[in-house]
Amino acid sequence: MIGAILILAGRRPGAVDALAAAHGVADKCLVPVAGRPMIAHVLSSAARSAAKQIFISTHHLGLLAELNDPVIKLLGNRLIVVPAADNLADSVLAVAGVASFPLLITTADNCLLTPETIAEIGAEAARLYVEAGVALARREDVLAVHPEGQRRFYEFSDVAVSNCNAYWISHPGALKATEAFRGGGQFVKKPLRVMQAFGLINLLRFRFGLGPIHHIFARISRHLNLEVAPLLVSNGATAIDVDNERSLRVTEALMVRVSPQPSCRESRAEPGAADARQLAVTR
Repeated sequence: MIGAILILAGRRPGAVDALAAAHGVADKCLVPVAGRPMIAHVLSSAARSAAKQIFISTHHLGLLAELNDPVIKLLGNRLIVVPAADNLADSVLAVAGVASFPLLITTADNCLLTPETIAEIGAEAARLYVEAGVALARREDVLAVHPEGQRRFYEFSDVAVSNCNAYWISHPGALKATEAFRGGGQFVKKPLRVMQAFGLINLLRFRFGLGPIHHIFARISRHLNLEVAPLLVSNGATAIDVDNERSLRVTEALMVRVSPQPSCRESRAEPGAADARQLAVTR
């Protein structure tokens, strides 16, 4: 079961996203991917999940009007826009008082995240009985999907994985794991952030694969006093996000391989739901 999905779609303070600039849009999440703004693909998968609430965290509070995609009407009152903070940690914490749990956190460029993988992440978190989790895909699964889809992997003694930009938080108390996000960016790509959040020894073990993946996450769990685990997903495409023109082309190529998504009548959206609402969250 999943309570809510939070889609991070904010801007980095003082930075101009190169992909957004190249495509002439104000925000990266509006870059067209296979004919739709990239965030619309994430919203479509979220709409077909069991989540009761779908949050978008953005600095652009007029985003929905500019997005102009049928998925907005489809989601109805399930969709809530919240103002983004200047860093990802505070953007996540901003919904803590209003979100249903468990909470799945993902990003607007995670276009290949499917409702099946959302359900798989939840099932794996329940199987491992964890408080927080990081979705990861095995190298062989990623390369089987597309040889150029992902170029960076993290090697442990038993498995090599890539980050899927999806994070599981089972209850509000587990939100302390989001400190790894403070300052922005993916925590597995930011060694200093991992060190600050998880400890130097755990950083070294993580970066150099000094042990099996579950053992290293067990050490991190002890450091945080929080049960954190890797959530290994079967769909390697989940590790391919849209960061640049290369990954955009790969994503579009993969999209043409899959069958069309179900129509609006087949979705889980509430019939007759009102237009998406805007919610200001006070921290």
